[in-house]
Amino acid sequence: MTSPTSRRTLLGALLAGGALAAAPSLPRTAPHPVPHHPHHLPRPPHPAHPATRSTRTLYLGTYTSTSPGGTGVGVAAYDPETAGITARTVVTGVENPSYLALHPTGGTLYAVDEQQNGGVTAVALADGFRVLGTRSTGGAGPCHLSVHPGGRWLLSANYTSGSVAVHPLADDGSVGERTDLVAHSSPAPGPGQDGPHAHQIITSPDGGHVLAVDLGNDTVYTYRLDETRGTLEQVSYAALRPGAGPRHLTFHPDGRHAYLACELDNTAVVCGYDPATGTLTPGDPQSTGTGSGTSYPAQFLVTGDGRFAYLANRGHNSITRYAIEDGGAALRLLDTVPVGGDFPRHTAFSPDGTLLFAANQKSGTVTAFRVDAESGALTSAGTPYPAPAAVCVLPV
Repeated sequence: MTSPTSRRTLLGALLAGGALAAAPSLPRTAPHPVPHHPHHLPRPPHPAHPATRSTRTLYLGTYTSTSPGGTGVGVAAYDPETAGITARTVVTGVENPSYLALHPTGGTLYAVDEQQNGGVTAVALADGFRVLGTRSTGGAGPCHLSVHPGGRWLLSANYTSGSVAVHPLADDGSVGERTDLVAHSSPAPGPGQDGPHAHQIITSPDGGHVLAVDLGNDTVYTYRLDETRGTLEQVSYAALRPGAGPRHLTFHPDGRHAYLACELDNTAVVCGYDPATGTLTPGDPQSTGTGSGTSYPAQFLVTGDGRFAYLANRGHNSITRYAIEDGGAALRLLDTVPVGGDFPRHTAFSPDGTLLFAANQKSGTVTAFRVDAESGALTSAGTPYPAPAAVCVLPV
C-alpha cells in the first residue's frame, strides 16, 4: 500500500470514516440491494462497453475517504493505439474501492470496501453498472481480492486484521454470505509490526492452491480451497527473512516460479513453486535497481511469454525492468524507467500486453507505456490521465 507509517495513518483516517472528497462531475449509478440467489457459476454476458468502436474500457479503483479523493469506481475509455484515456462515468455506492477484480466471464466487477467494517461489492457490467450489493469480509481494511478460476468463489485479504475470507458467487455474479474466515495467527509478526497484515490472496496457475501474502508476518501461506464448502485448509507456509514485508506475488506462466515484491526491505525475491504440494520456496533477495533509498516496491507484472518482468517502485516513482532467465528461475535487472507520476500503487497490462498502465496514488494520475515485444522496453505513451487517489487500474 503506502509506507508502513503513512499507510497506517491513511487507514486510520479511512477507518474513522473521512468525508467524501469532490471529483469531476460525471454520470453516476446508484446502489441496489443484494438479491437472494443460489450459489453456482455466474454466466452473464461479456460486455465490451466501448465508448467508440476503437476504444476499450479502463476501470479505476480509488479512495473515497481522502482529500482529494474519488467518488467510487472510475470508468474510463482508452485507445489501444494511442493510449489516450477519456472519462466515461463513476460507479458510486462503493466506499474506498481500492482494489478491483473481474469475473472470468467478464460480466461482473468486484471491489473491496477498504474500511473498518470491510466488505466486498459486486457490480453488474451488462446492466448499466448496477451495484448488486455488498457483503462483509469479517475483517478490517480489505485491500485485495481475486476470483477463483472456476468463477464460484471470491477471495479477499483483510490488511488491518490480518485475515483472509471466502465468499460464494451466484448466477448473476452477486456475492453470497461468507463461508470462511482464516486469521494469520502464526508465525509471530516481523520486527516493527503490530500484527499480521494480509496483503494479497490469489490462486496458483494450475488452480490447485490458494496463496495469501502477509506483510506483517513476513510469510506466504498456501491453502487448499474446498470448492464444495468454500473453506480454506492451510497446507504449508513460506517464511521470508524478518522485516522483508512481502506484499504481492506474481506467477511466471510456467506455474513453477513466482516473483515476490518485498515492500519493507526494498527487494525482489524469485520463488520456486511445487504445484503438487503448494510449497513455495523463496530464493535470495535481489536489488530493485532503485538505490539505497526506500522505494516500497508494490507488485510485479510478467509478460505473457514469460520473458520480462516489471516491478513498480513507489518511493522511487519508477518501474524496474527485468529479463527472466533460466526458465523462470532468475531475474536479471535491465533498467528503471520513470513512471511519470507519484507513488505507482498498481500497474496492469492491457489484454494484448502491448500497453502497461500505472495508477499513481499521490499525483492522482494514470500513466501509460508502450511495451516492446522484442526487448521489453517501456516507452511513455499518451498523456497522464487525472484520477484523484487512483490506487488500482484494470484495463479490459
